[in-house]
Amino acid sequence: MTDPDPVVEAVFDAVAATAPEIRAALPGRRVESGTDNPSGESVMAGDLYADELLGDAITAVDGVGSFVSEEREAAVDAGGAVGDGAYAVAIDPLDGSSNLRSNNAMGTVVGVYDAPLPATGRDLVAAGYVLYGPITTMVVADESGVREEVIERESIGDDDGGRAVSRSVVEADLRLPEDPLVYGFGGRVPDWPDDFTAYAREIEDELKLRYGGAMVGDVNQVLTYGGIFAYPALVDAPDGKLRLSFEANPIAYIVEKAGGAASNGEIDILDVEPEGVHDRVPLYVGNGELVERLETALD
Repeated sequence: MTDPDPVVEAVFDAVAATAPEIRAALPGRRVESGTDNPSGESVMAGDLYADELLGDAITAVDGVGSFVSEEREAAVDAGGAVGDGAYAVAIDPLDGSSNLRSNNAMGTVVGVYDAPLPATGRDLVAAGYVLYGPITTMVVADESGVREEVIERESIGDDDGGRAVSRSVVEADLRLPEDPLVYGFGGRVPDWPDDFTAYAREIEDELKLRYGGAMVGDVNQVLTYGGIFAYPALVDAPDGKLRLSFEANPIAYIVEKAGGAASNGEIDILDVEPEGVHDRVPLYVGNGELVERLETALD
C-alpha cells in the first residue's frame, strides 16, 4: 500500500474542515444570487458561499498551485507551478444546489490534477466528494483505492468553546457491488435521443429508479448498491450538461477506482481531451457490464 500523498491529504482536510460551515450556512442561502456562472446558469447564494470558503481553504494548502471552480471564469493562482511539484484543484462547490429550495441532497465535488487545467482525467491523482445527506460523508479516491468517511464537528475544549472537524473512515475499501440494483438518469425524457431512450426502457425493467437531481447523491446510490448513473447527451444539448473538469472526471475516477466504468458514450471519460476548463460532456458511470451495454446501444 502506497503512503498517502501529504498534499492530497491536506486538500481533503481542507475540504472536510469547510463542510460543517457550508452545511450550517445553507438555511439562509436558499435563494438565487442574481448572478450566472461561466456556463450561463443561475447561481444560488449557497453556491457562492461554498465557493468562497473552499477557495480560501484550498489555496492556503502548501502544494496547491491553482484553484479552479465551476463558479469562476479562470483559475486562481495559489503559487507554485502546477505539474512541477504543485497540483491544480478543481471544485464543484455545491453540486445539486437547485435542491436547496426543496431541501434535498447536494454535495461538493473535488478533483486534484497533476497538470494545469484543462487536462484529461488521466492527470488526476485523487478525487472525492462530500455528500450533505442525513449524515455528512466524504468519499475519497486515490492510487490506494476508495474510502468513505464520516465528517463530524467536535468540541475540542470546554474553556474556549472551540470546535474541530474529525474524519472517521467507515469503509476503507469501497467497491462497487457486483449485482446492480439501482439506476438514475438525468435530463427530460422528451429530450433524450432515441437510442438512449431504448436503453433506458431496458434498464427500467431490470433496476430500481433512484434519482434525486444531485449527481453526488445519485452516484453515491450507485456506489452503495451497484447500478448505473447517466446524464446523457440531449437533443438540445448534444455535448451533455455536466462539466468535464469539475464533475465528470472526478466522478469517473472514483467509480473506476471502485471497480466500475465511466464513458461519454464512446470512450472512457478519463481519455476525453478538453478544449476549455468549462467543457461539458455526457456522463455514464456504474457497473462495467451496464456501461458497455450502453456504449453498444449508442453505436
